[in-house]
Amino acid sequence: MRLLFVADGRSPISRNWIRHWLDRGDEVYLASTFSCDPLPSLAGFAAIPVAFSGYRPIWARGVPAAGQRDARLIRLRQAIRHWLGPLRLSQDAQGLRRWAEQVQPDLVHAMRIPYEGMLAANAGLQVPLVVSVWGNDFTLHAPATPLMRHHTRWTMLVADGVHADCERDIRLARQWGLDSSKPTLVAPGNGGVRREVFFPPPQPVEEPVVLNPRGFRAYVRNDTFFRAIPLVLKEVPTARFLCAGMAGQTEALRWIERLHIGHAVELLPLRPHAEMAKLYRRAQVLVSPAVHDGTPNTLLEGMACGCFPVAGDLESIREWICDGENGLLFDPADPQALARAVIRAIQDKGLRQRAAGQNAQLIAERADYARSMERAERFYHMLRR
Repeated sequence: MRLLFVADGRSPISRNWIRHWLDRGDEVYLASTFSCDPLPSLAGFAAIPVAFSGYRPIWARGVPAAGQRDARLIRLRQAIRHWLGPLRLSQDAQGLRRWAEQVQPDLVHAMRIPYEGMLAANAGLQVPLVVSVWGNDFTLHAPATPLMRHHTRWTMLVADGVHADCERDIRLARQWGLDSSKPTLVAPGNGGVRREVFFPPPQPVEEPVVLNPRGFRAYVRNDTFFRAIPLVLKEVPTARFLCAGMAGQTEALRWIERLHIGHAVELLPLRPHAEMAKLYRRAQVLVSPAVHDGTPNTLLEGMACGCFPVAGDLESIREWICDGENGLLFDPADPQALARAVIRAIQDKGLRQRAAGQNAQLIAERADYARSMERAERFYHMLRR
């Protein structure tokens, strides 16, 4: 097949999905909405900015790299893109249209609604269009402004098929305009878990190590996470907390200083995707304090590595975790609820062991990369007919 992906080419999620088609020997083109190093073996690559993705905001210029992800700056940039980004879609879409006319793909896959799906929907492409839904596309971004609502609905009306990582988002896609006759695929956003990379340690982790792999995002309640740490330490003084992607983060440093928890917290730099497996294998418990989510790939990968999941109680997460059986759910706005869940997870070895067995089977059946991508192949071929 000749495939054109419209994606954030920096994203490990996008790259993991696209790599399957390159390995298969398909003719693959990537229109990346952010500047990045292209994947090897691409038949063609173009950087096509959308909604100011090619610009560094004035307030971020001169800020050290570690400070660019301060949660307040993330929220500010997101608000600017929500209000002003859709105003540029018609102009931005011209670049994608011109390149698609040169490539002549059999199928176009936009790997997120804002703004890749919106870009493709506005380009007027005359080939089948698949749109992926990421976890907060409908619940956070779509209702943000009138224009975001308009372009989300237009994208669902134009799409010929939708891929999502949870059943909830298929239901929401129908509510936002996807015709009931159009096909859908439910599979992990990055294609699934490569179990030759993400696997449990030889022996269960005995140390009370808690990992937060989510970094700083506008929809992740790291305030809840940090406030819960002193509460956990009162009951489990030896607990240690690993924070992925937070090294040098101003907001994280403030919380550590304010709560006097520096002895128990390790702020870690961003790591390549495959290296995250080693980090998961260091932890007993994985925490995901998100208020908007589909199926986080970090959650699935951590479960594959034997981590006990403690996650925000969301509809999409309940598709994977049964509270008290293979994980624990909590109100992501309640530090005490999070602390209680973490303490229970640390102290109940039997619960962790039972959950590890259930989760290994769950990942093998529903999130294995090879199985999921076989279904994706059938989905693509169906849409080409």
